[in-house]
Amino acid sequence: MAANPKVQSAPKVPNGGSHQKFGTLPVFLTSICTILGAILFLRFGWAVGNVGLLGTISIVIIGHLVTIPTALAIAEIATNQRVEGGGAYYIISRSFGLNIGGAIGIALYLSQAISVAFYVIAFAASFEPIFAAFDVSPNLRFVSIPTMVALSALVLTRGANSGMNLLYGVAAILAVSLVMFFIGKTDYSPGSLQEVLTRSFNARDFDLDFVREKGLPESPIPFFYVFTIIFPAFTGIIAGLGLSGDLKDPAKSIPSGTLAATVVGMVVYIAVAIKLAFSLPPEVMADKNQLVMSDVAIWGPIIPIGLAAATISSALGSILVAPRTLQALGADKVIPGKGSDWMAELREKDQEPINAGWITVGIAFIFVVIGDVDFVAEIISMFFMVTYGTICLISFLEHFAGNPAYRPSFTSRWYLSLPGALLCIWLMFQMKALYAFLSIFTMLGFYLWVSRSRDSKGGMTRIFQGVILQTSRSLRVLLQKKVDEEADEKAWTPSAICISRYSFERLAAFDMLRFISHKYGFGTYIHLLEGYYSKATVNESHHILKRLLTRTKVSKSNVYIDTIISPSYTTSVAQMLQLPGISGQDNNMVLFEFSRHDTEPLNDVVDNYGLVRAANFDICILRSSEQGFGYKNEIHIWLTQEDFENGNLMILLGYIILGHPEWKGGVIKIFAIYPAAQLETQKKKLLSLIASGRLAISPNNIQFIARKEEISLKNAINNTSADADLTIIGFRPEAVKKTGKEIFFGYEELGNILFVSSETEKQIA
Repeated sequence: MAANPKVQSAPKVPNGGSHQKFGTLPVFLTSICTILGAILFLRFGWAVGNVGLLGTISIVIIGHLVTIPTALAIAEIATNQRVEGGGAYYIISRSFGLNIGGAIGIALYLSQAISVAFYVIAFAASFEPIFAAFDVSPNLRFVSIPTMVALSALVLTRGANSGMNLLYGVAAILAVSLVMFFIGKTDYSPGSLQEVLTRSFNARDFDLDFVREKGLPESPIPFFYVFTIIFPAFTGIIAGLGLSGDLKDPAKSIPSGTLAATVVGMVVYIAVAIKLAFSLPPEVMADKNQLVMSDVAIWGPIIPIGLAAATISSALGSILVAPRTLQALGADKVIPGKGSDWMAELREKDQEPINAGWITVGIAFIFVVIGDVDFVAEIISMFFMVTYGTICLISFLEHFAGNPAYRPSFTSRWYLSLPGALLCIWLMFQMKALYAFLSIFTMLGFYLWVSRSRDSKGGMTRIFQGVILQTSRSLRVLLQKKVDEEADEKAWTPSAICISRYSFERLAAFDMLRFISHKYGFGTYIHLLEGYYSKATVNESHHILKRLLTRTKVSKSNVYIDTIISPSYTTSVAQMLQLPGISGQDNNMVLFEFSRHDTEPLNDVVDNYGLVRAANFDICILRSSEQGFGYKNEIHIWLTQEDFENGNLMILLGYIILGHPEWKGGVIKIFAIYPAAQLETQKKKLLSLIASGRLAISPNNIQFIARKEEISLKNAINNTSADADLTIIGFRPEAVKKTGKEIFFGYEELGNILFVSSETEKQIA
């Protein structure tokens, strides 16, 4: 225990502290007394009367299609990490990070605080028979407000110990009331099983005189409205989880207690629905202002007594749990400002979250004064749905994140968690679309509020990063196994890799990869750090990588960035050629670069040209200029009689680059230049290639030029493309072998040039 426990984070309270002494039974009792509480006694008969036996069983089943995956997910997460103070909030925040976890934690806390009012209002309803006995018009606030005062005083002065001692007695009364209900009988003759089941589809086929006398709606009540009112009955699993900071062994008690309460609750609800359907006519049960279970029980008064016991225990459980959630939020400094420290404060003598308790009591009093059970039920149903869906989503994502630290001793299944999460979202909009939208926008508002004071994304980033990495790994392995080389040739896409020493001197090569990888291709940019592998060079490479990653964020590029440490350019190229493609397909193109004013890197290009050719890569060489890519308006592509093999690659690259948003509105101009004597022959040949689909252009997009003998090809290109933002020119391996780097000189009038040499002619499907 800390030397000064006055202000202390619940997650940091060490296991075995003086206030942590509960086992599995309190978790079970807290959960089951909340599950078998207000809804069971006040609204469950109303549900059977309005949607029938099968409809009610459907509500129970659908509700448990949410709660069972959630309970399994809770059990799984609880056995992987120590679940401490804050319960469900602790699980969510330690998995999704404090930004999202904090936003959901605030919503969870509010639903828990409002639940206190919900159960107090329901407790007051148990006094209706007393008002009726004295023929007094009931005003339940005369009961609910004093009850709220007494409950607040008990918890604020005595804390969790007194509450837990009371819980055992309440659970005993609840058990007795259910036993007396099940052994009771009525004079009602429901008919055959088939008639009871048929009636469940026609729940409004009952005594209309009775309906009108009681003021009941004659038209059927929507199924999902009934579901909304009933759903808080299934939220008890969160109640037990909220005691996590007060348990000796949360990893054992939470799974055991939660799962047991969930199963027992489901069985009891189905049994009660069957008992009611065979014991009372639907028109009697449809009156939601009656404690109809009293008409069935062997001793009627036991039902309001059981209701009083269940609701006061549920209220007690909620008022114990909610302050602990708020205290954990304060300890994590989720709330911006100085309020977090105040809310995190624990009472010195018993480590009770006293300040969080005062806030909880205040919120509960507001809703007690409102006094509408159904309204409160709709509100808390939405927030609990958000919480349940989040817990299921965490469990689902953790199954795919591949995190070695995630090794729960109890394992759920992803195919249970995913439907649970999706069902929560669907049910929210089925229950009440307006409240669903309000809940989502409220959660978004909480998130933005919390994020103002927190920069860390925490566990959310870890989980999603793990999922993406594992998915990428699986897809890459699948692609390697399933690759069809012939189909791959026809569906060619560039997977380019560039290695450069000049990352911080000029941006042209990086920009070219940005253009290529934006939509149709893939780009890998590697900064070369020349030297031997050592601790110093590794540290330097990490620093450089961070700088380069900042560049990718600013430019919003899809380029994959890395660094390489190598003693020479040749060894780095050899390593680069053997790198796996980040897309799952092999790299197929190398991008070299040099500057118009610094041609020294061309020596490296020429020296390693044969090495790249041996790997069967296409080769692009970018010559950058001081004007960059200009206005990104015109791309000129030059075709000669020697470029039939290069032609398609040059044209495809032009269109790929033009697809980048920065080239929006740009145009491609294609020039086919031949000696005048050969123009018509070459024109027919080129048009034939276009007609056969071997060149991916339209005849309307190409301009034929007769080259005069006195004007060289380079001069013709200089004269025509001086104002182009990018000029694409083909070259052949034989020319490199024959003249070396000289073939890349002589274009002084041009801006950026992309020299292209295709390993093979690209086939157009």
